[in-house]
Formats: sequence, C-alpha cells, structure tokens
Amino acid sequence: MDFKSMKYYLYWLYCQFELITCSYLMEPWEKLLFYTFNITMLVMISYTAYLFIPVHISTAFQFFLHLLGNQHENAVSVVK
Repeated sequence: MDFKSMKYYLYWLYCQFELITCSYLMEPWEKLLFYTFNITMLVMISYTAYLFIPVHISTAFQFFLHLLGNQHENAVSVVK
C-alpha cells in the first residue's frame, strides 16, 4: 500500500470518527476534554482486562476440570 494512500485513508477514518461522534462541532478545548476522557477510559478498560481476564479464565478452567473429575493437585505433596 502506498504511503500517500495510507495517509488519506487514516485521514478519512479520522473524519468518519469526527462525524460519528459529532466532535467536529466542538471547540478545541471541548475536543481536548472529550478525547482525553475517551482515551483514559480506553486505557483503563484495557488495563483491567489485561489484569483480570486471565485470572477469570484460569479459575473457570480449574472449575470445569473439577466438574469433569480431574482433581487439581496441591502445590505441597505429602511424602509417604
């Protein structure tokens, strides 16, 4: 893909984003607040998903293994 066409495509996406969110009607300081809020929320949701989704998947996997009869061994094994 050509660099110039990629530049125009990204500009087109940005214009579509402004049309969908109606941010083209905002003043510059309103746009700054709007974009800052949206980016902050996106970062916070991504970070939360990064932290908690693997834990929940692991817990669900262990739960279903337990339902199927596979017992999860303890970390400390008893020597006989």
